[in-house]
Amino acid sequence: MRKLLLVSLLALLLQASCIQANHSDDSTEEHRDAQDDTTKKTPEETSAETDETEQPPKREKTTEIEEEQDVMVLHINNFDRALSETRHLMVEFYAPWCGYCKRFEPIYAEAAGMLKEEGSEMRLAKVDAIEEKELAEEFNVDSFPTVKLFMNGDRKEPIEYTGKRTPSGIVQWLKRRSGPGAADLNSADSAAEFINTHNVSVVGFFDNLESEAAAVFKEVAFDLTDVEFAVTASPEVFKEYEVTANKVVLFKKFDDGRADFELSEEDKLDKHNLTDFIKENSLELIVPFNQETSDKIFTSRVRLHCLLFINSTVESQMSLLEESKTVAREFKGKVLYILIDMTTAVSHVLNYFGVLEKDSPTVRMINMDTQKKFKIASEMTIESLRQLSQEIPEDWDKGPVKVLVAKNFETVAMDPTKNVFVEFYAPWCGHCKELAPIWEQLGEIYADHDDIIIAKMDATANELESVAIDGFPTLKYFPAGDKEVISYTGNRDLETLSKFLDNGGVLPQEESDEDDDDEEEADKDKPKGF
Repeated sequence: MRKLLLVSLLALLLQASCIQANHSDDSTEEHRDAQDDTTKKTPEETSAETDETEQPPKREKTTEIEEEQDVMVLHINNFDRALSETRHLMVEFYAPWCGYCKRFEPIYAEAAGMLKEEGSEMRLAKVDAIEEKELAEEFNVDSFPTVKLFMNGDRKEPIEYTGKRTPSGIVQWLKRRSGPGAADLNSADSAAEFINTHNVSVVGFFDNLESEAAAVFKEVAFDLTDVEFAVTASPEVFKEYEVTANKVVLFKKFDDGRADFELSEEDKLDKHNLTDFIKENSLELIVPFNQETSDKIFTSRVRLHCLLFINSTVESQMSLLEESKTVAREFKGKVLYILIDMTTAVSHVLNYFGVLEKDSPTVRMINMDTQKKFKIASEMTIESLRQLSQEIPEDWDKGPVKVLVAKNFETVAMDPTKNVFVEFYAPWCGHCKELAPIWEQLGEIYADHDDIIIAKMDATANELESVAIDGFPTLKYFPAGDKEVISYTGNRDLETLSKFLDNGGVLPQEESDEDDDDEEEADKDKPKGF
């Protein structure tokens, strides 16, 4: 009995010990869970805490002006101070997320450093337009980056930056704007010194330097910073350079040496036309392709480019280049001739046009609007340059509309046994694109007519002495039997075009009214660059 009681007591003690142990484990687990609950955070809470710790406290905006890479950092509180202390202040309004702004940042900083190193009073600054909404609204900032020049503390009429987005372009533009823009030549000696000093110089001859035309001239001078400008009202200078009326003269140390721009009968000067005149005539007849000229080449209003690939170490090829200037002069304003010297670093150009070094001398052409490239001859000769023509396509006569180029035009269009209806088009022309499906249908309708040919020719890439093109599309009917060429002036719908052909090149009566002719003439795209 005693033994039984002892065993029972031991059993009770063992059970109590197990219960205590289990209770202890549960408490520990609960404690751990409680700890986890206090340390677990939502992603939002974690992100918010991270942002709070990572972002430095914002500094109070004062009138003090800080700089980053020589660029003044402006905001609503120090903008007035910057204007009052800086006569010529260029300000970039940017957005932190803007890719263009990020690419422009090192360029802008380099320009700021150049000015600071020169000890210039001109300064560059920047404004975060997203944070400084009040300033962005005041200065009508609606795109990024927007760059404006503030002069003499005037915040009412800042000047929009129109220069190149390069460090040197920014500095050049600022320097031009900070000065008179155009020097005043008051004697023949000062004029001669100015003209002889520069490779290209532009002089405005005005009997009144306060005239409207002189003001327009000075506006152009501010924008075109890679050319030197001057004005004169001196009778002595007029006489020296044989100028008898108000005009603009571009002097250059190459080609013809001089180009004159006449003012209108009302003595008006058109800014756009003058700018085009200067850009075109400040280039050589055959422009050497290099880093300095590339921007002028790519932005030229002449969109058809002829590239002459030549080895400058070969005398015969250089002689051919000199002879080519005659052709370049003939096509000036229509074709831009460019010299690619195979001895320079132009491998990227050779690759683009598929030209090998052994191919020189050779010629390639490109339409800059369509990026269409073509050869005009198997080898470079003066005759090949003079005949501006694409190569004849192998399938030129396979479709319902025959494809003409200068080289096969006479053979096809002047065939005395055929009536040939030709569309002269430009690849960029909107009206031509609208006409294209109609012209194709017209070709299909008359595909089985042995005596009628529907054709088309890219008039921007092919030059014809016998055909005058005054707009796009130009439609001309070349009747059989060597008859006079007929210019089509009717509506460009399928029915009217068909009736014109069925009538042997005569418009239906209702289509021949003068009013319709005038409408059709207005519904043309004028050739670019003319």
